Amino acid sequence: MNCLKDLGLKTFISIIFLSISTLSFAIDFEDAVFPELATSARALSMGNAYVAKADDASAVYYNPAGLGSVRKTHFHLSNFHMEFNKGWISNSTRGNVLDVFPEVMSAFSLEGQRENLLKNKGSISHQRFNFLPNFTTRYFSLGYLVSKRTRATIGQEAGANFEYADRRDHGPYAALNISLFGGVFKIGGSATYLNRKEIVGESAANVEYEEDPTEVKKGAAVIVVAGAKLTLPIAFLPTFAAKMNNAFDQRFSEGSTNGAPTEVLNSLDFGFSLTPQIGNVVRVHLEANYKDVSSEYDGVATNRKITLGLELDIARRFFMRAGYGDGWGSAGIGIKSQRLEFDLTTYAVDTTSNEFRGKEDRRFALSFSYGL
Repeated sequence: MNCLKDLGLKTFISIIFLSISTLSFAIDFEDAVFPELATSARALSMGNAYVAKADDASAVYYNPAGLGSVRKTHFHLSNFHMEFNKGWISNSTRGNVLDVFPEVMSAFSLEGQRENLLKNKGSISHQRFNFLPNFTTRYFSLGYLVSKRTRATIGQEAGANFEYADRRDHGPYAALNISLFGGVFKIGGSATYLNRKEIVGESAANVEYEEDPTEVKKGAAVIVVAGAKLTLPIAFLPTFAAKMNNAFDQRFSEGSTNGAPTEVLNSLDFGFSLTPQIGNVVRVHLEANYKDVSSEYDGVATNRKITLGLELDIARRFFMRAGYGDGWGSAGIGIKSQRLEFDLTTYAVDTTSNEFRGKEDRRFALSFSYGL
């Protein structure tokens, strides 16, 4: 009888331990629905349903086949994207006017986010920056990627730790496109020599955060994105598209003794779109995507992977957009000229932390690009 009791106790302890292990480091990145190495505010406003539409410099990561639809040559040295979530904005802008500037500046660091989260436990802090200077023309793009992405939280329960995830990517890239049958069928690919530094962990919430060298993971890999588009030359231009992330399933080298950073999974996205013309200068683009068709990412519900987007194009200069992605709505506006591209967006994700699963994480993004 005692043996059975001991066995039962050990089993119970093991289950508790495994449960705690699965809850640890719940803060991570939403790569199943947003797998792109560099996001676009234009795409995010359309629910990130952009596999079939991609027709600008962001096609490098959304679907390189879309380079065949680029209308004008761009040489943009200031292609910049930034986004913050509602939690980051709320936490870093509390207090009087004189306190706001130093609070905002400190919130760009993990230590600053920890201090702000202590005052508002139960919220998530998110920030992301992409810098993508590039030369892009029809059939070709060349540039350099710099990206930083950070998420953090402190739970509301007693003794909750400071959970954080910080990812920094950089590296050169090149992309090519081939258009066949008068542009009806397009294929393309991009290759990025990606250097990644990543930290995912937790620490005591009431202790000043200092980077732990044992948590830092570094590595490099050549990440290839491959894509294809078939546009039927009939009314509404129905387009079928597919894009494969990390097409050659490359793994990061281990640039530190702590192992390699999180791999880029070999996931597949499908897209379908219609683009009816309304009048002489107005077009409507309607698109549906199915992200991660092969379910490389575990535990992501199907309704989160279906994304929908709408774009109202007025004279190819002014844009109004709306969408549905990761279970939440999105919207945005845009202005585009030969030299200037400006997009303002709000979108949301379904949070994945153990305390926030199934709740909205509302974000606000701005993309700005100026060049020749």
